[in-house]
Amino acid sequence: MVAAEFTSGFGGFGNKEMRSFGFQVLHGRWFMVFASMLILSMSGATYMFGLYSNEVKISLGYDQTTVNLLSFFKDLGGNVGIIAGLVNEVTGPWVVLLIGALMNFFGYFMIWMAVTGRTSKPRVWQMCLYICIGANSQTFSNTGAVVSCVKNFPESRGSVLGILKGLVGLSGAIITQLFHAFYGKDLKSLILLIGWLPASVSMVFLPIIRLIKYVRQSNELKVFYNLLYITLGLAGFLMAIIIIQHKLKSSRIEYIGSALVVTVLLCLPLGVVIFEELKIRKSKIRALNDQSELKVVAENPVPAPPPPPPVEVALPLAAESPQTQSQQKPTSCCFSRPNRGEDYTILQAVFSVDMLILFLVTSCGVGGTLTAIDNLGQIGSSLGYPSDSISTFISLVSIWNYLGRVTSGFSSEVLLKKYKFPRPLMLTLVLLLSCAGHLLIAFGVPNSLYFASVIIGFCFGAQWPLIFAIISEIFGLKYYATLINVGGAASPIGAYLLNVRVAGNLYDAEALKQLKALGRTRKKGEDLRCVGVQCYKLAFIIMAAVAFFGSLVSFILVIRTRKFYKSDIYKKFREAAEATESDNVAAASGGLVPPREMDSKAPVNSANPSTS
Repeated sequence: MVAAEFTSGFGGFGNKEMRSFGFQVLHGRWFMVFASMLILSMSGATYMFGLYSNEVKISLGYDQTTVNLLSFFKDLGGNVGIIAGLVNEVTGPWVVLLIGALMNFFGYFMIWMAVTGRTSKPRVWQMCLYICIGANSQTFSNTGAVVSCVKNFPESRGSVLGILKGLVGLSGAIITQLFHAFYGKDLKSLILLIGWLPASVSMVFLPIIRLIKYVRQSNELKVFYNLLYITLGLAGFLMAIIIIQHKLKSSRIEYIGSALVVTVLLCLPLGVVIFEELKIRKSKIRALNDQSELKVVAENPVPAPPPPPPVEVALPLAAESPQTQSQQKPTSCCFSRPNRGEDYTILQAVFSVDMLILFLVTSCGVGGTLTAIDNLGQIGSSLGYPSDSISTFISLVSIWNYLGRVTSGFSSEVLLKKYKFPRPLMLTLVLLLSCAGHLLIAFGVPNSLYFASVIIGFCFGAQWPLIFAIISEIFGLKYYATLINVGGAASPIGAYLLNVRVAGNLYDAEALKQLKALGRTRKKGEDLRCVGVQCYKLAFIIMAAVAFFGSLVSFILVIRTRKFYKSDIYKKFREAAEATESDNVAAASGGLVPPREMDSKAPVNSANPSTS
């Protein structure tokens, strides 16, 4: 009968079935992934600071140290998401996304008002507050979307993090194309765009992002690979169009055309979602038809045997009593340490040695690469690159940021499942590679900034999926929303030390030295400009040394977790999914109590299954 209903209408679906299928798509796990992809593809405005920082600097008369201070508060807001994590623990993801959308619009709208002169010139602390609020919205969108997807796909967390965090990295290039289509080359309007566009996308998909009961799917990884291929095509198109736009002066119409192509590629994963949900629906119909053929209803069911009498068994050892077990492994004390892979409490994780190591590694690795990205515009200017080339560098960073994220996410997942290759070891190798990018900037080899932007962007992106996946694997998923934001809080600390205290001060000192060599003194409100390799040489030598130190600390984590990563770390998720599937099969075959619950419940009355 069910099969007959699906033989009418367009494509085998009647109007009723089409509505039912549409409801299935909108409420399915895969459409939630698609919605998360769109939200995060607009959530990387913090990586575009180098594109509009010069406008802020000139409009408000700041020196480089002040610009770097703004950059620090941008990084502080963009990475300290503990509040977002705690909110996510007690509310639904939609609340987190709503708060993030409001903060995003307010923060960047106030910056745009200040830069365009629509308000009186704000004080430095006010600008720091505005950019911190605007950037902090990114932690809300990340927490709401990423945490929900990881919990919905726990056995594919590397792939999930690779795609979603990859799109955050690619968002800089995506928003740049949309910006040129909307506003041309008015960089002040870019600030307005990153205020309203991400907020609008989040508001549209508020009801979609939620936790869904996990059910294993045999082709789950294949679907993620299909989504990966589409995002790779998007990245390839952006790379090609950026190169073309750099070589040829593009008109507004050409920018609009490229923006339309980007929009189509962003929406293309919806086709994968619909195709996958169609397969799921057909399999359900087939299962129902098979079940209707095999179902046998007994008119006089045999009553279930009475339960066996309780048997008193003496405990052989006192150590096995529940009271003694609770003494062996107390859960009330925040300093007790569960086994790796079990659910830590927030305090247990924060005060663990593994988290302290990750915190230090993130400060050294992400802090250094983030400093390079934030200063890329100033680095290009000091080395004499034209403005078009500087825009190309920033777009290249965005694309390679994406490639680093998807590469580390997917490759670490494959290497872990096939060869038990630990993620902390891959994190160590990424930190070593970042040293090369820092040294290329330090010594200013001609045209080396192209290669440096590629290496820095790749290494910056590659670190995030690895760090977030390691946190989820070592400390569990129960408080994952808060713990990933605890780990991310290390980034602004490293960025402050390396960006403000090192790069900013050394740049200004060299600029003042050059003014003094010309026999001039700095006038009040004058923009400090430094020219030459010496502007950033010492700063990036220091950053290379810090990244190398971070790789050594990361290797300590490799040693500490080597036994854990040799074990089957996803076993409990498979067992839970199999138990859920068996429950569903048992319920579909007559509503009987699942076998794993039989021991603790009264016998089932087969004549009245609802009583179970």
